[in-house]
Amino acid sequence: MQMINIPFGTTDWSAIEPSKHEGEVGVAYWRTRNFGSIRVRLIEYAPGYLADHWCVKGHILFCLEGELHTKLKDGREFILKPGMSYQVADNAEPHRSSTSVGAKLFVVD
Repeated sequence: MQMINIPFGTTDWSAIEPSKHEGEVGVAYWRTRNFGSIRVRLIEYAPGYLADHWCVKGHILFCLEGELHTKLKDGREFILKPGMSYQVADNAEPHRSSTSVGAKLFVVD
């Protein structure tokens, strides 16, 4: 990831209108900023959320609140709790997220 032509700035995430994203079950709300080709999001998954697809996009993801379950297509499973993160490259390992209790995440991709 090359970060170029991004002047110093701050983001008040509470001022960004969330967009609603339906999962296979449940809903997620994304607050999104784009800086050139870099997308930065504050995501809130409602309790009971299950993604509706296997994602192949690379991310750096940090769990702020709740608990996120991430399953890889090869069967491995990981649980993120507040203060934990994961990183994965584009097209490296398809992954799918869910949460029974809800989760709040900071994501860069």
